[in-house]
Amino acid sequence: MTSDQRRIQPRKQPRQVRAELTRQRILAAAAHIFAEYGYSAGTTNRIAEQARVSIGSLYQYYPNKDAILAELLTRHLDGDRGTATLRRYKESSESLETIIRAFVRTVIDNHLDDPQLLRIMIEQAPRSGEILERVTRVKWEMIDDLLDLLNVHPEVRVRDKDTAARLVTSTVELTVHQLIAAPDSIDLTRLENELVAMITGYLRA
Repeated sequence: MTSDQRRIQPRKQPRQVRAELTRQRILAAAAHIFAEYGYSAGTTNRIAEQARVSIGSLYQYYPNKDAILAELLTRHLDGDRGTATLRRYKESSESLETIIRAFVRTVIDNHLDDPQLLRIMIEQAPRSGEILERVTRVKWEMIDDLLDLLNVHPEVRVRDKDTAARLVTSTVELTVHQLIAAPDSIDLTRLENELVAMITGYLRA
């Protein structure tokens, strides 16, 4: 493990319910503080005060705020269920538009909890080797599941399905990330409709 990896590793893995609840409170408090004050001003003292724990107790779980933000990012990645949506429709007789709409809606829903925190995680979260590996794994699982679907769905006419799977996955993920995390709000229904129309039109061409 490198020094950078050690820097963002949680210090304590809770074994008891009380300890796990304390960690959950720290993470919830950190999400609130980072979203309200930004990352630079979101100090561990503020997080501890928001979580109603001593600063010493916070440091028993996390060595610094980088480690806290890294765990929030990890949980965000673990909660991304776009792959589960695609797998559910793999052998379905639903229309291509229905499947792509379900996929787009799932990705949008996964980013609605706190757009301000999402932007901080995207722009400022530490990128350890472990986190980068997890980001890559989530991305390729989604690409592989979409490719499986494109290979069998009768409405798909695009020739290079491998490239199409990569383009569609990247387009949905990056577009949703950037537009929902942006300071100015966007109408989510219109975002969903336009993404679905663009992607289904491309795949049927």
